[in-house]
Amino acid sequence: MRQRSTVGHSLQREHQHENANLEHHIIWAHQGGQHFWNGAPGGGHVFDGQMSMVEDYKPTDRRPIASRERKFWQRIATFLAAHQVSPNFISVAGMIVGIAAGFLLAATRFAESGWLQRSVWIAAGIGIQLRLIANMLDGMVAIAAQRAYPLGELYNELPDRVSDAAIIIGAGYSAGGLPTLGYVATCVAILTAYVRAVGKAAGASNLFVGPMAKPHRMFILIIIALLMAALPQGWQPSWGARHAGLPAIGLGLIIVGGMVTILWRLSSLS
Repeated sequence: MRQRSTVGHSLQREHQHENANLEHHIIWAHQGGQHFWNGAPGGGHVFDGQMSMVEDYKPTDRRPIASRERKFWQRIATFLAAHQVSPNFISVAGMIVGIAAGFLLAATRFAESGWLQRSVWIAAGIGIQLRLIANMLDGMVAIAAQRAYPLGELYNELPDRVSDAAIIIGAGYSAGGLPTLGYVATCVAILTAYVRAVGKAAGASNLFVGPMAKPHRMFILIIIALLMAALPQGWQPSWGARHAGLPAIGLGLIIVGGMVTILWRLSSLS
């Protein structure tokens, strides 16, 4: 009898211990009628009382960004994650800002020369930078909130391509730009990303090498926007019937640098 009692108490203590661990791992939060369950191995979500488990998923190679290591941006990412801001929402918001920046670039051709056109150039440059910040934060928030999952990569890639196209085509239609160069530069930018994606599908690590990856393309256009806003009209180069200037030069650099980047990445795959 004593042996049975001892075994019974042991099983009861083990059961209580398991329940305590489960309670420790389950954290409930209520927001907008939805319940989220986090902390237990594997993670998961609860919607209307039904639990959907998400298998462990580790994001693939990430673009090396120095700003990601800065405490300021890490605090911002932690704050957004703590307030349940969706990484996908950040990705889509960045795409919307990128589209707006493209429209602002194109609007410089129709704005009157002077303070109005300079203001539009500055707004476009800010929009491009905000797009880059959003593109950095979406991944940081996903990692901080432990909400990385395969579909998130689609939300990371597709808005990038839309933003690239909107901004670069917008630069082609901007004051001092050439639409043909804008379309060619857009095709080169998309092909650059396509080579990286194909390499990844073939089993290679993400290829972020090359002199004209996304950050470099956006950096050139930000500098062009700020120069167009700051330089006096007489200092801005202009030639031909379409008055091509600094934006056309920037697009030319994106095309040439993009082709070099494509060849570089292809050689890395071979």
